[in-house]
Amino acid sequence: MAQILSLSEAVSAVVHDGDTVAMEGFTHLIPVAAGHEVIRQRKRDMTLVRMTPDIIYDQLIGAGCGRKLIFSWGGNPGVGSLHRFRDAVQHGWPLPLEIEEHSHAGMANRYVAGAAGLPFGVLRGYSGTGLVDQTDTIEMITCPFTGEKLTAVRALNPDSAVIHAQRADRAGNVQLWGLSGVQKEAVLAAKRSLVTVEEIVDELTPKADQVMLPTWAITAVAEVPHGAHPSYALGYYDRDNRAYADWDAISRDRDTFTKWLDETVFGGRK
Repeated sequence: MAQILSLSEAVSAVVHDGDTVAMEGFTHLIPVAAGHEVIRQRKRDMTLVRMTPDIIYDQLIGAGCGRKLIFSWGGNPGVGSLHRFRDAVQHGWPLPLEIEEHSHAGMANRYVAGAAGLPFGVLRGYSGTGLVDQTDTIEMITCPFTGEKLTAVRALNPDSAVIHAQRADRAGNVQLWGLSGVQKEAVLAAKRSLVTVEEIVDELTPKADQVMLPTWAITAVAEVPHGAHPSYALGYYDRDNRAYADWDAISRDRDTFTKWLDETVFGGRK
């Protein structure tokens, strides 16, 4: 059953040093506030998992939280590169970063297999790519029924999963709607999970295209208004395009990034 906690309490309970941690949200409902709390708590030595690492993962990497990144695409959407990510891979600053790359379909299948309690997922998408030879969580297999060559991807079961949603009730049942990505699968595949929400309400009213996560599938829920900013939360606020554009200049220079981290995330705290 989900506990209703403050953000700091929830991150402390769910995300641990050395974890494989997935923070999911595809364009929409990205758990930015939770990511900042992970940085403030100085979590270390983590394997960071995200289908589309964007600026929150750039910040986590630049803050020295991760030792490895598992992903299928990385960038500042609509703007360009992730400069803290590039610096870590190319120059080992602030720490060397190992990378494991997949396709979108491969990552989604890994989450689905993990959520279903299966050891692997199966797809056609890797045939003819170099990723099969580069990644030890991808293997070619033969279908026992047709003889077709297919690709198996090892199930992904994170130690901790973090997502953002619009609402939860006081029992810890979570409701999200709009573009949902693999948030549900990440939570169901993980050993522990945190859902930050825009608001906690007495009763969840049905919404079109809603995804429901029951309290028994979640470790902790935290009420964090604007917890997805600068991404958007459908029905609550729009995407802050200026923040994504501004990040390009902030993240290019190590000193500028470090000053931003101290002022914006740590708030002057050391």
